[in-house]
Amino acid sequence: MADLAKLVDELSALTVIEAAELSKMLEEKWGVSAAAPVAAAAAPGAAAAAAPAEEQTEFNVILAGAGDKKINVIKEVRAITGLGLKEAKDLVEGAPKAVKEGVSKDEAAKIKKQLEEAGATVEVK
Repeated sequence: MADLAKLVDELSALTVIEAAELSKMLEEKWGVSAAAPVAAAAAPGAAAAAAPAEEQTEFNVILAGAGDKKINVIKEVRAITGLGLKEAKDLVEGAPKAVKEGVSKDEAAKIKKQLEEAGATVEVK
């Protein structure tokens, strides 16, 4: 059992690139595909190594609509993005558009809350 725990620790320390390479090596060695459910059952190490690659770490905050309080939404967009008045107004009027891209889950939730409190409709993808 100690060897299995050590193996799990080593697999957990792999980077995404290393996990993908390991998956490829296991597919070649055993003649299976990690995409098939049978392969995941036959090769649990490959499935565990590939799992971290699927977790989303970057999110895009999309302004779907300004709602009734467009001026408040423009103010919030300016505060969040640092855009000038004209650029923020163009972004709000051109909805749906991305307000911020590639942000963390916490930051995306904070931005969404700010914009929704101002009266906007927001999506996080």
